[in-house]
Amino acid sequence: MTKEAIIAAVRQQIREQFSGEGTGHDYFHIERVVRNALRIAGTEPGADLFLVALAAWVHDLGDYKLHGGVDRSEALITTLLGSLNIPQDTIAKVVEIVSQVSFSKGKTAESLEAKIVQDADRLDALGAIGIARVFAFGGSRHRELYNPDDPEQTSIQHFYDKLLTLKDKMNTSLARTIAGERHRYLEAFLQQFYAEWNGEES
Repeated sequence: MTKEAIIAAVRQQIREQFSGEGTGHDYFHIERVVRNALRIAGTEPGADLFLVALAAWVHDLGDYKLHGGVDRSEALITTLLGSLNIPQDTIAKVVEIVSQVSFSKGKTAESLEAKIVQDADRLDALGAIGIARVFAFGGSRHRELYNPDDPEQTSIQHFYDKLLTLKDKMNTSLARTIAGERHRYLEAFLQQFYAEWNGEES
């Protein structure tokens, strides 16, 4: 199979598995990550576009958040890519990239390709779509929007635990620029949210 045919086959498998997923980790999230990853890769000399695309398409495959707290990434990625007769060394590189993408795992992205995919995934947690995804995920876990008496377990808390920290964790120049713009949107949203919550909007 050509690289283009492999990517098309992987994309189809991901569409079938993630369409309609309700936590904010659906097919369209993955598609956006792929698009941003390739956009960033185009500004980073030496980036392997095939590896970037493959890893971006499968970065949520087997994610522990979607499998009852059990990380099945390596097994499911290996099975999917192996079924397409992709060389084992390429599969190993993809698995390694994906292992470094997740914010919750706290790993440092080492290769250029891992840095790019990590940035692309984190960008989708920022801005208007990032806000929508916070509340989609929170709703799927039956979390309150906000509770001033117990804020730690609410969706708003996720802004402070993760989203507002992402701007300063980007690896690439383009991602830092985009993240800065989306970060300002998060800050404006929170300001408006609290104003409405407290009945203080002008």
